[in-house]
Amino acid sequence: MAQEITVEKQIIDVMHYSGSCDLEEVTHQCPNLTWNQVFLAVDRLSRRGEIRLVPSGRGTYTVAFPHKKENRPD
Repeated sequence: MAQEITVEKQIIDVMHYSGSCDLEEVTHQCPNLTWNQVFLAVDRLSRRGEIRLVPSGRGTYTVAFPHKKENRPD
């Protein structure tokens, strides 16, 4: 039986491929998902600290991986 890929996994895969990108780009890269599914999954991932949702302008958001503390200069 084929294993179903979760919405969160699809979003993480898109981000690994493209790095940080805007929320609309994530939606375009996951054509099998609705905008609502992407938004809710991004919200869950953000609340868990797996990704960051950063305002990048009026009504637009960038989705990015959080920076690792050990890679930050002191």
